[in-house]
Amino acid sequence: MPIPAEIKQYAAKIARILREHYPDAKCELDYETPLQLLIATILSAQCTDERVNLVTKCLFRKYPDAAAYANAPQKDLEREIQSTGFYHNKAKSIQSCCQSLLERYGGQVPRDIEKMIELPGIGRKTANVVLGAAYGVASGIVVDTHVTRVSQRLGLTQEKNPEKIEKDLLGQFPRKEWIAIGNRMVHHGRYVCIARNPKCDTCPLAGLCPRIGV
Repeated sequence: MPIPAEIKQYAAKIARILREHYPDAKCELDYETPLQLLIATILSAQCTDERVNLVTKCLFRKYPDAAAYANAPQKDLEREIQSTGFYHNKAKSIQSCCQSLLERYGGQVPRDIEKMIELPGIGRKTANVVLGAAYGVASGIVVDTHVTRVSQRLGLTQEKNPEKIEKDLLGQFPRKEWIAIGNRMVHHGRYVCIARNPKCDTCPLAGLCPRIGV
């Protein structure tokens, strides 16, 4: 179903305001390679970027490539990432994913969304983060807890499922905005449109936002 013009105009106003206030917004995970970003994104589930960045300082030196992760004793890897939480499942996901990267792509992270989400433990959110930040590929819009909250409060979606939210957003913003709008909405949700006591009085979107659920 075509997106009504007024909805696209509303989305365009939001994009313009966020662009003005977060012109340099980008992924806040530290990385140098696509594989490092993939590992960091897996670790970021239910964990702050700050904590992940502390852990990966040593982790990336100890495990320089996909083979190192795949062949590491799981207990050793768990010990390295324990402070990020859910370390047992995260270690299994990292090792399974890296084993698949070795078997299918010579240890390299593919540049294709369909190939990415076929990897064990990798969903659209992680794939969109890596493809957008590491490769500049606009495969979709990252939908995390911040983007979910911001888009619902702004009335851009009524959905709760991340993939359905992403589908709504993809129809409202042009492809050239997909990477940037995701980063800017994450920043807005992290620093202004926070879960409890959002800073509506100083929000640059206050004049537009219907404050749904606030």
